[in-house]
Amino acid sequence: MKVITGRVVGGKIEVEAELREGTPVAVLAQDEAGFRLTGEEEEELASALAAIRRGEYIDGHELLAELKGQKTR
Repeated sequence: MKVITGRVVGGKIEVEAELREGTPVAVLAQDEAGFRLTGEEEEELASALAAIRRGEYIDGHELLAELKGQKTR
C-alpha cells in the first residue's frame, strides 16, 4: 500500500505517481482544516486494508441487512 497525495485540477484528481491502469485506489478528501494520521492510525488503516484484501469484510448490502435486523429505539 502507498499513501499518495495530489490535487483536484479541473474536477479530476492529479497525482505525481505512476500507477498501473486499473489499479484500485481509495480517496480521502481533506476538508479545509486538513487532516493528519498518527502512526497508530496509519497502522490501523493499513491493517484494515489488508483485512479487506483477504476478504475479511461485509459489503454494504450485508451491513444494511444487519442494521435492519436490529431493533431501533
